[in-house]
Amino acid sequence: MTVEPAIRRAESRDIPVIVHYNMALAAETEKRHLDQATVTAGVTAFLEHPEYGFYIIAEAGGEPVAQTMITYEWSDWRNGVIWWIQSVYVSAAWRRLGLYRKLYQQVRELAAQDGGVKELRLYVDQDNTAARQTYQALGMMPSRYLLYEADI
Repeated sequence: MTVEPAIRRAESRDIPVIVHYNMALAAETEKRHLDQATVTAGVTAFLEHPEYGFYIIAEAGGEPVAQTMITYEWSDWRNGVIWWIQSVYVSAAWRRLGLYRKLYQQVRELAAQDGGVKELRLYVDQDNTAARQTYQALGMMPSRYLLYEADI
C-alpha cells in the first residue's frame, strides 16, 4: 500500500463499515455469525453515548481500512480510568503492514493526554496467536486476570 493512512475518531458516517468490520471480526476470530440489525443498533448507540467510549478509524484514500474501539472502566484501586481496547479489525489488504501499531500508538498518546487513564487493557481469543504476538510485540503482556462471562 502506498497511501499513508490517517487516524481519526469515528463518526456516524462510519457506522456501516464499523458494523461490517465487527461482523467480520466475529466470523474470523470466533466463527460467530452476528445479527446485522443488532450490531448496527449497538454501534449507533455507542457512538451516540461518548461516555461509553469511542472508536478510532484508520483511513486510506478516503476509505476506512482499520478500526479499534475504546471503552472505559473506572478503577477505584487506581482512582482513575482503564481504557479497554476492543473490536480491533484491520481489513485483509492492510494486514501485516504496521497499521495496528499506528492505531495503538494513537490510543497510547490519547490516554497520556487524558491524564486520568491509568492502564490500557484488552482481551483476545486464546487461540488467536497472531493477535497475541502482535500485542506482545507492542509491549503488552498477558494479565494475571482470567476473564469470566455470563450471558444475560
